[in-house]
Amino acid sequence: MAGAEKHYILPRPEFDKPVKLAIVISPYYKDIADNMLAGATAEIEAAGGTYEVVEVPGALEIPTAIGIAERMSNFDGYVALGCVIRGETTHYETVCNDSSRAIQLLGLQGLCIGNGILTVENRTQAEVRADPKDQNKGGGAAAAALHLIALTRKWGGQRKGVGFMPASEEFKIAGELKDNPTA
Repeated sequence: MAGAEKHYILPRPEFDKPVKLAIVISPYYKDIADNMLAGATAEIEAAGGTYEVVEVPGALEIPTAIGIAERMSNFDGYVALGCVIRGETTHYETVCNDSSRAIQLLGLQGLCIGNGILTVENRTQAEVRADPKDQNKGGGAAAAALHLIALTRKWGGQRKGVGFMPASEEFKIAGELKDNPTA
């Protein structure tokens, strides 16, 4: 069983300025969601951060809510929490794959997201992964978001744009160089 394996956990990052996260959660399985939320909030508070909780109907709405929050608010990072339990139809694969892919795409755009959407075969697996005294993937997702925020702050301020596009103040038009206008 994977739960018996030992794995390394990075030390909690430290911040010189406070961090603010949005926890976007689907309480479809309310008891599982509540346990994961408790783990996430405890991890954020232990790092000295603050958070706002946003509830959405299901796992597919989580990435959309994160995208909206990024455009319209001022969060440093995001924690995605939910649970998808395999059923009798292919809907499970759609929800798991599409929510994960959308979160990954947002992350590749520069958003600091910890993905705590459980994708499990049965309720027992979900309960183990949400257990506040054991694995609690909610706390793990918050830790992941905090580590990504720390990397963002280490490597410089947030930039808008995609890929290697420089911030607008890094270049000048018509031959004027950034640090030496007479060159």
